[in-house]
Amino acid sequence: MVRLRGALAGAADPDRAPAMAAYTRDRFCFLGIPTPAQRRLATTAWRSLPVPDEADVVAVTAACWAGPEREYQYVGCDYAARHVGRCGDGFLDHARFLVTTKSWWDTVDALAANVVGPLVRAHPSLVVAMDAWVDDDDPWLARTAILHQLRAKADTDVPRLFGYCTRRAADREFFIRKAIGWALREYSKTDAAAVRQFVTDHPELSPLSAREALKWVQRKEAT
Repeated sequence: MVRLRGALAGAADPDRAPAMAAYTRDRFCFLGIPTPAQRRLATTAWRSLPVPDEADVVAVTAACWAGPEREYQYVGCDYAARHVGRCGDGFLDHARFLVTTKSWWDTVDALAANVVGPLVRAHPSLVVAMDAWVDDDDPWLARTAILHQLRAKADTDVPRLFGYCTRRAADREFFIRKAIGWALREYSKTDAAAVRQFVTDHPELSPLSAREALKWVQRKEAT
């Protein structure tokens, strides 16, 4: 982490930082480092280090979450995604901490699709936790459960995806409604007819969710 801190601090751009903070509605402060540069710096900082085990992944991501600027959390998301395959099912408890701490869509979505999703696919017993998360009062846990199959494509557990969307269909939280639409839209690239039928059969979906769900299908039909 010492090398990472030095690299990021040296690349800070105070002129960029305010606009980047505004993108998160000023919930977080930034160093002002664009994502491509931040990823190059992190790659250099990790170079020549030993291959991490699960304890290392927990330690590094926890340290990144303790970082005062948002770029540290982005580095942590990338690090967890890269090494989640080295982690066992117990890592989900730490992933929950990451999802529910310094929460905003930018880190939550990365963790849902690239960390929690692969972890659940590698350890199918963890679907029980997703069943609990989708009903949680914390909207970020619910969003994570809805989005965790985002990269699953043909391996999507369709009854579970549709069931989650149905269970939260009437939710008034914007980030839940948006997640439903995004998850359905992504699956429509695998089975457009199933998603269209699901939207037709569930008028209780918010207009936002239904609109987002059918975007890709309608675009494809228009071409």
